[in-house]
Formats: sequence, structure tokens, C-alpha cells
Amino acid sequence: MQREFDVIVVGELNVDLILNELSCHPVVGTETLADQMKLTLGSSSAICASNLSSLGVKVAFIGKVGDDIFGQFIIDQLNNKGVNTSMIIVDDRLETGASVALCFDEDRAMITHQGAMEHLLVDDITDEMLKRAKHLHFSSYFLQSGFRGTLELLFQKARRLGLTTSLDVQWDPSEKWDLDLSATLHYVDIFLPNESELRNLTGESDLNLAIDKIQMSNGYLVVKCGNRGSILCYEDKRIKKEPFLNKYVVDAIGAGDSFNAGFICKFLNGDSPEESQVFGNLTGAISTTQAGGTGAFTSYEEVMKVAREQFNFIEE
Repeated sequence: MQREFDVIVVGELNVDLILNELSCHPVVGTETLADQMKLTLGSSSAICASNLSSLGVKVAFIGKVGDDIFGQFIIDQLNNKGVNTSMIIVDDRLETGASVALCFDEDRAMITHQGAMEHLLVDDITDEMLKRAKHLHFSSYFLQSGFRGTLELLFQKARRLGLTTSLDVQWDPSEKWDLDLSATLHYVDIFLPNESELRNLTGESDLNLAIDKIQMSNGYLVVKCGNRGSILCYEDKRIKKEPFLNKYVVDAIGAGDSFNAGFICKFLNGDSPEESQVFGNLTGAISTTQAGGTGAFTSYEEVMKVAREQFNFIEE
């Protein structure tokens, strides 16, 4: 069957107000200055979709926004990046979500108003929508309460319709980590947690024991370890790949989502999982060269230029 899109991304949508170069850590009752401020396309799902599109992948997005300035900003930003937004639901009864990011070196603190993202449901996503793509990517389960207890149904539906699938659950602000992971992973081809998320999801403080607890039917577990690279697990293999280190990090917002975009891009291209892992490491590092998660991604050619000039990476 001919599919219109390579990937449909389902997930949360919000704007990011990024404050960089803070004079000190904020303290209640005082005022802190930030030397830099930027309003950007936010949400892990949207950053991944945007960067996939910049890498030459045909991408559509399913999400929910309010009928407001932030919602229109998000749609415009995705359109500018070549992401199809025709399946985004605009609801005039809701407000679009927003995050404020307080950045310190390579780490950050986030404050998020969920808004419309809480109201997207599995029932909003029809078979006809999913049939338009080859692959489904879902992100940020814990920010989207509308999927609570039903996420496996989305992946089951995608598998039935012949899509490959990937999942990045992201951080749980409530830190309850109440997800039936085994039921969902039965229908997932690529699971993309970072190491902190994996430890919390499995209840294991030791990373190797956490990895041992994950059961993938025939898929890939890819653990993102920040500036220590990543670990790829499939069959009986456990492969550690070293990072591409950026000495002059602008911010780390969206680095994990950029890793996801790089891995999925190469996976869909038919590259080996190891090659996909290396490219994920590379795109994660490239993300840190500009602010906001999407700034470093304008085209595949420009990404590869940065890869050559800043990371000495030559594509074979």
C-alpha cells in the first residue's frame, strides 16, 4: 500500500519560553535576571517531528491545541518546517499548553501548563489517519492524561494497520510512573527512554538491571545517556556507542528528541540499528549547537555540514 507520510507523530503540543544565562538559581520572593530569552516551538513530540522533517522525512502530526496565539504559532512553526498539520485538532474551548525552561549549563528546570494536550484521546485518532503513514511515533505519555490506561490500544491499532512504531514516554512530573509498560511494548518496535526514565519505569536503580527488565518482542531498546552516549539492546546484544561531544553547548533542550529523530530517520531508511544509533548520537549532539531543540535543523545537508565541521563525522 502506498503511504502518504513516512511518519505520523502523535503527542503533546506547546510553546517553550526559554530563559538562558540566568544570574543565579531562582529563589522564592526574589527576582532573577536572564540574559537571553527565546520563544520557540516546544513539546518533545513537535521537536522530534520538526527535526524528522528537516532530515528529509515526510511527517504529519496529530495533536490538540487551543484556538489562540500559541496554537497558531505552533501550527505555523510546524508548517515552516514542512510538517503536515492537517490532522491537528483546534479546539476553541481549550488553551494551548506552554512551558517555561530555566537553563543552567547542560541541564534545565521546566514548568509546564498542559492545556489542550490533556484532552487528546485514542478515539480522536482514526484508522484512516494512521493508514496515511508507514510509522507511528508517540511521545510524552505522562503529560497526556487522555491516554491514561489506553496507550496500548493506539499501538495495537497501528500494528494492525501495518505501521512500525516507536515510543518515548518522557518524564513523569508526578513521579508515579503508572504505565503498564509490558502491555504497550508488545506492540512497539523502538523504545527510546533516557536512563533516568528507564530506572524509574522499572524501579531499578542499577541501569543494567533496568535494561534486563525490559521485554521487547522483536524490537529495539535504545537508552539515551546524555553526554555519555547511548546503549542499544536487541536479541542478545547490548551495544554502547560513545557520544559526539559539543564543547560549546547552547542548551540541551530537545537533545533527546533530536536523537529520536536521527534514529527513526535511519531506521526508516533501512540502515542497521547500530548505524541508526550512531546517527541518533550525532543528531542529539547537533541539537545542542543552537537554542530550542530545532534551531540546528534546517535541512539534511546543513545538518551534515555541522556534523563534518564540528564533530568530524563523515557519512559513508
